[in-house]
Amino acid sequence: MNASPTSTMLRALPAEHRERLMRLARDVSFPQGTRLFKEGGHADRFWIVRTGTIALDMHVPGRRAAVIETLGHDELVGWSWLFGPHAWCLGAATTSPVRVYEFDAEAIRNMCRADAALGMAVTQWVGDVVARRLRSTRTRLMDVNAPFGSGDSR
Repeated sequence: MNASPTSTMLRALPAEHRERLMRLARDVSFPQGTRLFKEGGHADRFWIVRTGTIALDMHVPGRRAAVIETLGHDELVGWSWLFGPHAWCLGAATTSPVRVYEFDAEAIRNMCRADAALGMAVTQWVGDVVARRLRSTRTRLMDVNAPFGSGDSR
């Protein structure tokens, strides 16, 4: 649950872009155990966590969903809204009561199309989040699946 500088909108976006996005934010609360989205569903919004925690999970046939990562304060929940086909790659559920800023994906995509500098900043922010999460997932998969001592030292 470590928020990297690139995962927080406050640190990643210039103030003018952040302020424009925040004008479209809705302050929303969810109780513990709320399913925000399911893998494969239509990605029509995203969230920034204010308080509480949200688990990203992956469907595993015949088993309970596997938690991939837990997100907390200031972290972005959902990136599939930005990249076609706008379908969730994972699922997400609250693991505690949460307060989030909720954003309408279509409205933000339209803002990004209308302002190339904003679009580039948002794409860079979300892309950095995706890259960090892929590196983190790779490390977890190596820890779980690789025999002891088989990994290289990179």
